[in-house]
Amino acid sequence: MVLETAPAKVHRPVRRSAPAFDLRRLAIHCGLVIVALGFVTPLIIVISASFSSESAITDHGYSPLPQRFSTTAYRYVLGDPSKIVQAYGVSILVTVTGTILSLTIMSMLAYTLSRNDYRLRRPLSFYVLFTMIFNGGLVPTYILITQYLHLQNTVLVLILPYVVTPWYLLLLRTYFAQLPKDIMDAARIDGAGEWRVFTGIVLPLSKPALATVGLFVMLLYWNDWWLGLLYITDDRLAPLQLYLYRILTNIDFAASNSQLAGTTIAIPIQTVRMAVAVLAIGPIVAAFFFIQRFLIRGIALGGLKD
Repeated sequence: MVLETAPAKVHRPVRRSAPAFDLRRLAIHCGLVIVALGFVTPLIIVISASFSSESAITDHGYSPLPQRFSTTAYRYVLGDPSKIVQAYGVSILVTVTGTILSLTIMSMLAYTLSRNDYRLRRPLSFYVLFTMIFNGGLVPTYILITQYLHLQNTVLVLILPYVVTPWYLLLLRTYFAQLPKDIMDAARIDGAGEWRVFTGIVLPLSKPALATVGLFVMLLYWNDWWLGLLYITDDRLAPLQLYLYRILTNIDFAASNSQLAGTTIAIPIQTVRMAVAVLAIGPIVAAFFFIQRFLIRGIALGGLKD
């Protein structure tokens, strides 16, 4: 007796209809594009003005495209390439060293302050908060650095004052306090010490926070010219921002003297300012693209709730 088997059913792929036109999503994307253009347009105008002639900017104002293309401003700023290369080297050294040192010290101190079982947690937190609200002032700080610490005309004077920033320290402490305690307790049960817990668990889980604070500290070191103006008189130790600041000061002084003397010397004041801005922000913008994924991850983690 032959049993007849039913033919196997053939599963045909279900054709899904194309999604309907989403007007809401299109409006959101258009809004984001407009906002992005609003952020990028000033940078484009600055770059365009730096490659424009001084007379074109005076006659027609700023525009997204260079008017009467000219590199006079960059030739003026880069008149002595060795000095600006040296200034770049000082700024890069200070920024890299200061950022690494600052993140190392602030992360260790923030982890200590985030531990509820630490006895000196409250006194240290009060000390950090007190220094964020009150300070000794400019004159005592200057006397301390120059007369007692003898840090004038050294690279350390550009690094040490910003090693611990109370606001960033409190941000890291808050982030560390929100990390899951169960993982740390399990590591301690397995025999891990505090240093092992800090380097093996806390730091890997805190990459977004460390990247965010690291970017802020990097910007602080890179954009600083005030410490150099106060404590650096040796041109070989002048950071980039101080070197560019001196160029702007000299060009403003020359322009004012030419007006008082009644001479008609053409000094590219506006285009030089734009060229200085481009040279100052170029490296830090390039560094931003390498760590932006950590910033985005940090924003995403900060927006999640249990």
